[in-house]
Amino acid sequence: MTGIDTDRSKFWRSARPYWLQMLVEGIILVILGWLALFLPYFAPASALNTTIGWIFVISGLVGLVTTAGGRHRPGFWWSLLSAVLAIAVGSILMEWPTARSIPIVYLLTVFFVIEGIATIMYALDHKRQLSGRWEWMVASGCVDLALAAFVVFGLPTTAPFAVGILVGINMVFGGSAMMAMAIYAHTGRFPKS
Repeated sequence: MTGIDTDRSKFWRSARPYWLQMLVEGIILVILGWLALFLPYFAPASALNTTIGWIFVISGLVGLVTTAGGRHRPGFWWSLLSAVLAIAVGSILMEWPTARSIPIVYLLTVFFVIEGIATIMYALDHKRQLSGRWEWMVASGCVDLALAAFVVFGLPTTAPFAVGILVGINMVFGGSAMMAMAIYAHTGRFPKS
């Protein structure tokens, strides 16, 4: 068996069985991300944090469900951490429905930093298992870290309006990366534009 055949064999064993869960999670994250992006334009300010909190909780629950059956898949523990973190942050946001600026901004900063690191580590686990398109997840993790920096350096002027936009960017990038990995895990290639 050549080196290429061995690599392909490792790839199929590590990611292919979970491609559908990854795809479903990615699609749901993208939908929730777009919802979060447009919330600041339509939701009343008093309900924004609660609504964003629910988006976090739903994304975390979806992550738990899609992660639950794949204890042996690459990045399991990082995916589990990400799901639990999203549920915790969502629960906190729902407890602060009228809180403004600074506490929410610090919460989001901590979330984006931990989520960014977890996403990068998830990608590196996939790289070690040769499951393909892991670079997209590294990029998503870097976007999360950039969002954390943006929040910190934009204090306090960006805080009230930007929560939905920042969360939306996080979820759209994360979901898109998950979908790319799922497509690659299923087909062994990425569709051309």
